[in-house]
Amino acid sequence: MAELWFAIASLMLVAYVVLDGFDFGAGALHLVVARTDAERRQLLSAIGPFWDGNEVWLLATGGVLFLAFPRVLASGLSGFYLAIFLVLWALILRGTAIEFRSHVENPLWRAAWDAVFSVASTILPILFGTALGNLVRGLPIAEDGWFSLTLFTNFSTSGPVAILDWYTVCAGLFALLALTGHGASFLVWKTDGPIRERSRAAAIRLYTLVAVTWPLLTAATWWVNPHLFAAFHQRTVAMLSVLVAVAGLAAVATGLRRQRDGLAFLGSCAFLIGMLAATAACVFPTMLRSVVNDGWSLTAYNASVPEASLYAGTRWWAIGLPLAVTYFIVVFRLHRGRTSIAAAEQSY
Repeated sequence: MAELWFAIASLMLVAYVVLDGFDFGAGALHLVVARTDAERRQLLSAIGPFWDGNEVWLLATGGVLFLAFPRVLASGLSGFYLAIFLVLWALILRGTAIEFRSHVENPLWRAAWDAVFSVASTILPILFGTALGNLVRGLPIAEDGWFSLTLFTNFSTSGPVAILDWYTVCAGLFALLALTGHGASFLVWKTDGPIRERSRAAAIRLYTLVAVTWPLLTAATWWVNPHLFAAFHQRTVAMLSVLVAVAGLAAVATGLRRQRDGLAFLGSCAFLIGMLAATAACVFPTMLRSVVNDGWSLTAYNASVPEASLYAGTRWWAIGLPLAVTYFIVVFRLHRGRTSIAAAEQSY
C-alpha cells in the first residue's frame, strides 16, 4: 500500500504542475505577449475558467501527504518554512491581481496589478523548481527526522546545504523555462490574433532552450546525486517516462511548426508528465533524502501510516478522484475554443 500511495502523491503533484503550470507560464508572459489592455483581458479570459480550480491539486497533494505520509509533510513544512511563506504570498498576490485589476477603470491601477500578476507568476515556478532541486539534492535531515535550512551558505552542494545553491538555482530557472514554454503553448492553443502569434514565437524560443538545458540539468543532477540514476535501467516506469518526455518535445516542435496547436499543448503536457514521472520513479522509495546519513531519510515505508489507514484512504480516494477528473473534463468542454478580444470585453 505504501507503494500505491507514493504513486498517488506523485500523480497529484504531476497534475498540479501540468494544470497550474500553464497559467503560471501564461502569467509570466503576461506583459510580453499581451501589450494592450484589451489583449491582457483576452489572456486573463483564456486562463480565467481554469486557474482557480487548478490550484486545488496543490491542496490535494498536501491532503495525500497528510493522510499517508504525515511525517514527510510535517518535516517538509517545518524545514521549508520560509520558502512556503513565499509561495503562499505569491499565490495570494497572483489571485488578488486577477480579481482586482478591473475593479477600478484606471490605467495606472490596472498596470500595477498586471505587474504584480506577472511577477508573482514568474516567482512561483522558480520557487517550486528550487524546492524540487532541494528534494533531489538532499536535505540535512537529522536522526529524529527533522531538518532546517538557511537561505544560502557558500552556494555549494557539498558541506552545509541551504535552500539556494548553484544546483537548486539551476533547477528553479529550468522550471521557469519549462512552465513558461508550457504557458506559451496553452496561449497558442486558446487565443487568437496578436497574442497567439507572439505566444507561438515565445514557445519556439523557450522550448528550444528547454531542449538544450534539459540534458545539462540531467548531467548536473547526476553530479549532485549519482545514486538517483543507479536503478534507472532496472525501472521500466522511469525509462518509459523519459521516452514520453522526449516524445512530448517532438510533439511540441511538430505542433508549432505545422500550426497544430492542440498537438503542441498536449506535447508540452507529455514532456512535463514524463520528466516528473521519471524523477519520481528514480527517487522511489525515498521522499526526503538525508545528506547527513542515508539511513535517516524519510521513505514511503518508514514514514507511512499503518496499512489499515491506507486501505481506508484508498476507498475514499477512489470516490474523490473520478469526481475531480469529471469536473475538469466538464470545465474544459464548456470553455473549448479560442478566446478572442471581443469575447474578453465582458470579463476581467
